Amino acid sequence: MEKSKVYFTNMRATSKMNLLQKLERLVKKAGIEQIDFKGKFSAIKIHFGEPGNLAYLRPNYSKVIADVIKSLGGRVFLTDCNTLYVGRRKDALEHLDAAYENGYNPFTTGCQIIIGDGLKGTDESYVPVPVGEYVKEAKIGRAVMDADIIISLSHFKGHELTGFGGALKNIGMGCGSRAGKMEMHSDGKPNVRTKSCVGCGACVKICAHSAISLIDKKAQIDHAKCVGCGRCIGVCHFDAIGAAWDESNDVLNKKMAEYTWAVLNGRPHFHISLVIDVSPNCDCHSENDVAIIPDIGMFASFDPVALDMACADKANAAPAIADSYLAEQLKNKNGSSNDHDHFQTAHPETNWMSCVDHAEKIGIGTKQYELIEV
Repeated sequence: MEKSKVYFTNMRATSKMNLLQKLERLVKKAGIEQIDFKGKFSAIKIHFGEPGNLAYLRPNYSKVIADVIKSLGGRVFLTDCNTLYVGRRKDALEHLDAAYENGYNPFTTGCQIIIGDGLKGTDESYVPVPVGEYVKEAKIGRAVMDADIIISLSHFKGHELTGFGGALKNIGMGCGSRAGKMEMHSDGKPNVRTKSCVGCGACVKICAHSAISLIDKKAQIDHAKCVGCGRCIGVCHFDAIGAAWDESNDVLNKKMAEYTWAVLNGRPHFHISLVIDVSPNCDCHSENDVAIIPDIGMFASFDPVALDMACADKANAAPAIADSYLAEQLKNKNGSSNDHDHFQTAHPETNWMSCVDHAEKIGIGTKQYELIEV
């Protein structure tokens, strides 16, 4: 397979060229203007950040991309799907509140925000995945699938389950509905936390498969009938129902790649990743630890696989920041950590290569890239 082009610019700025201008120049050099945006619904997939976390991307970056798309005639919106875990982004109302709290609104970004899987994370499209080894039908937020064009704008950072979060994770995991996220994270079915259950019966009413019943005023799920749709998680106001969270990290990564295929297949797409404020854990945390490496720069490509590889290679070539979590892991390792792989050193049980390898295998892109500095 021919090498994919990945464009890169560092984080240096001058009085004549600030970082936002550099980002605009980068995406234009990388070819975003080749896409026919005229009159088309264009989704910018982004992570708005869990409130309390300050490592997420500033909304200023998304405005640059939104303005470029609007200048090309596109009908652009920012999107993300609701979370599987309990937090400030588990339904559309709280999700929008969190986005606004973190500075994302139509005035700062120049476009509207649409939560991709609806009010309770159950507004989804079922997308066949003929190349899937683990996923045969992906459950993707409906607004994401209704878009004509997909643009990913990712904060590249560490992750405790997948090694790092880049373009593939932003798209694959991020665009899954609640049921989709449960499918990626879990090998089993949801369970009831009986101490939190108040016996309101909302989950019984929402279940289309008669898998939930109230026994002694507590919900119980019959896993033989349950299909893992996740609607009970979305409807519970007391966070009494949760996913199993029992999938292996490698299988999680491969499922994530297959969900990425489902989102991108058959549509124009373009990808941007910023390797800045590289925290050891996901922006889903309501906190962020000190960055593990210095800021690297901004990357753009039509190929999300090549983009993730280029970001990982640049990040792994950077020194660890003193007193960071990565520096502690390097200092305390017992010969089992890979000091040339910062993300596996930070989280030894992860294997981020399983995601990019599988993404390449199913035809999303190639790990081989040509890095072009802008």
